[in-house]
Amino acid sequence: MHTKYITMLPKYKRVLLKLSGEALLGKNSGDPFDPKVIEQYAYDIKEVINLGVQVAIVIGGGNIYRGMNEADSGIERAHGDYMGMLATVINAMAMQAMLEKIGVYTRLQSAINMEQVAEPYIRRKALRHLEKGRVVIFGAGTGNPYFTTDTAGSLRAIEMKADVILKGTRVDGIYNTDPEKDPSATKYGKLSFQECISKNLKVMDMTAFTLCMENKLPIIVFNMNQPGNLLSVVQGLNVGTLVR
Repeated sequence: MHTKYITMLPKYKRVLLKLSGEALLGKNSGDPFDPKVIEQYAYDIKEVINLGVQVAIVIGGGNIYRGMNEADSGIERAHGDYMGMLATVINAMAMQAMLEKIGVYTRLQSAINMEQVAEPYIRRKALRHLEKGRVVIFGAGTGNPYFTTDTAGSLRAIEMKADVILKGTRVDGIYNTDPEKDPSATKYGKLSFQECISKNLKVMDMTAFTLCMENKLPIIVFNMNQPGNLLSVVQGLNVGTLVR
């Protein structure tokens, strides 16, 4: 599909792609995800795989279940978090099905045992899958309540020895204010971890962000809904915002 930069060599050998569940909604407000969005993501990922880049994926579950206030819902936090983990597995299975439909080999690993639909998460096995060119999709977060899928993405990226976390969102980088609400918002091209903290920029939750900072793992925030952006980011082109 997107072949504009196909002859360029990739800058990164192994990446962790963090996708939000909300991004899967697209314009399809009545359903938990839009198949056209998942299809676009799958083709973008295939382009990167064809360059020889190893790709691991963590997907959120906010399109299916969003953590609710316990006082309002009657559902305690830990119980709600487990519901959210199951939602991420549904999204991961949808992504797996689309990738395999277009000829990409995948493995789905879950932090919660559910052998009928996914392998259990085993670090060494996941590394082996990546080395063989398979896309590894990590579901069920960390398997523990009170941790977000941002934290799961940071943790898995460190465990997989990824070169970078690519955080695919609906906006094209990090801004000083929410660009979807403030048309005058200013985009940052590059930031240090300390600048993100001092400016109180919401790149990730603090646990996830601290993990990346302590392990010197760079983060690139970019618009995943723009076809071809993932390929451009992997090739080191000036797309999104780099935090290092």
